[in-house]
Amino acid sequence: MTSQPTGTAATSRTGVWFVGARGSVATTAVVGALGLQHDLAPTTGLVTELPDLDPAGLPDLAGLVFGGHDVGHDTLAKKAETLVAGDVLPSMLVRALRDELDAVDADVRAGWSAGEEPVATAVERLAGDIRAFAERHDLERVVVVDVASTQAPVEDPETLTEVDDRLPMGAVYALAAFRAGAPYVTFTPSPCLRLPVVAAAARAAGLPYAGCDGKTGETLLKSALAPMFAMRNLQLRSWASINLLGGGDGATLADPEAARSKIDTKRSGLDAMAGYEVPGPMHIDQVEDLGDWKTAWDHVRFDGFLGTRMTLQLTWQGCDSALAAPLVLDLVRLVAAAHAAGRSGALGELGFFFKDPVTEAGVAAEHRLADQWRELVEWRAGLDS
Repeated sequence: MTSQPTGTAATSRTGVWFVGARGSVATTAVVGALGLQHDLAPTTGLVTELPDLDPAGLPDLAGLVFGGHDVGHDTLAKKAETLVAGDVLPSMLVRALRDELDAVDADVRAGWSAGEEPVATAVERLAGDIRAFAERHDLERVVVVDVASTQAPVEDPETLTEVDDRLPMGAVYALAAFRAGAPYVTFTPSPCLRLPVVAAAARAAGLPYAGCDGKTGETLLKSALAPMFAMRNLQLRSWASINLLGGGDGATLADPEAARSKIDTKRSGLDAMAGYEVPGPMHIDQVEDLGDWKTAWDHVRFDGFLGTRMTLQLTWQGCDSALAAPLVLDLVRLVAAAHAAGRSGALGELGFFFKDPVTEAGVAAEHRLADQWRELVEWRAGLDS
């Protein structure tokens, strides 16, 4: 595998390397893809199966090969059983795929945590794992996807270097991916793709990247509803949000610094879509009993004609992994196609999938869902021209 494309996305073997390979999102994505390979699951939720995105020109879902890094020791099959118990995955599907889950688990390697080894050593080791995976399975390209826990903001990002032990986890994995010639996607809230040292490494390698923070639930609703108020010239007075979640995300976000990173990405688009600052508190609270499920309640205050006070209240309840997993597979297919087409740098056109889209320097991110969809469709059509 090299950083330079040598085959079309549809005809080349594509690998998926997860950071957080034994977590809920990665496990759900693997089970879903394997289920699709055996016609045991529908394509519901997969944007890239829509005709507008020409799935025939993208990597075949049935041909994706999975591996990854993880700091945990439970197996992929064990995680899948936990998700079955939490009503996330169908038990019959997990039983049917047990042997294949074990085969994927054999391609999971030890991950990295801050302080365990110097960053420079870690980058070389992690990159070596990705290269070995590509060679072992004769892959044309590998797309690395970070689906690990939320990562806190970084202080003094301009001072960081490739061998700096202050680098956040996501940046270490991104540098390893680029060192291995692999495009990179951060689906978690992470500052890594905006760090100058990471962007410079991507430029030097000539590779594409995309992120950050997958848009799966409440923010998805905001990106559809906030433009409605703007287009009808209805004045938003406040938008308050309360988010309840359990599982690993809930535990991680109990840390105020991690929560700050998540809240920043969730807030980033509302003011831009409204065209002015919209006040209102936002809370993220852990409710351990919710497991992989989440509930969001929004209270929206707005003014109508003659200043008439009105209110919208909505509740969103969903399974985080089941919402995220198909988008992860979509991003793998699209980023692989971008790499095959010779694209490099930040793929801002994939902002449809993210709360806080990373774009090229100086280019403002679009947050309105309908406009993001139009940009995505136009960009996809342009890949084949």
